Amino acid sequence: MKSIKLTHRISLINKKFKKKEFYHYLKTSNLSLVIPKIKDKYIVVSQKRVPINKINYEFPSGIVEKKETTLQSAHKELKEETGYKSRSKLSKIITFYTEPGRLTTKITGYYTKNLIKISNPEKGIKIHLFNQRDIFKLILNQKFNNSSHIAMFLYLITNIKNR
Repeated sequence: MKSIKLTHRISLINKKFKKKEFYHYLKTSNLSLVIPKIKDKYIVVSQKRVPINKINYEFPSGIVEKKETTLQSAHKELKEETGYKSRSKLSKIITFYTEPGRLTTKITGYYTKNLIKISNPEKGIKIHLFNQRDIFKLILNQKFNNSSHIAMFLYLITNIKNR
């Protein structure tokens, strides 16, 4: 197995698969995500995503730094990307691998509906309030494109009662 460090957070792994074949995958950072809700609307952020060269709608999310838990990261991302803070403990939704065929990344999702506005979002990010139907329209119109965010949202609305 050969590991090529691409950045301090990403390594390309070349693992011998068969006699003359290698399996390539990226060793990457884990992520946290927060689905914040105010009354019947979800806070969604939009920002330009360079790999797809489009404005994308998604939930607040980011890299879990070393010495940081997914919960700490989720609180940090919520504040940075929306300017909101949760008044109560975030509720864990689920953890899953984002793309187990090519990445080591796991994403952990959280939910909150007890929010207070404390600052403005970071530069380059716009916040929006959308109901469930609006989010489905964004998904269908390929404007909400992050599959992990879509999966987390669908899991939340179909599996967790009284939220």
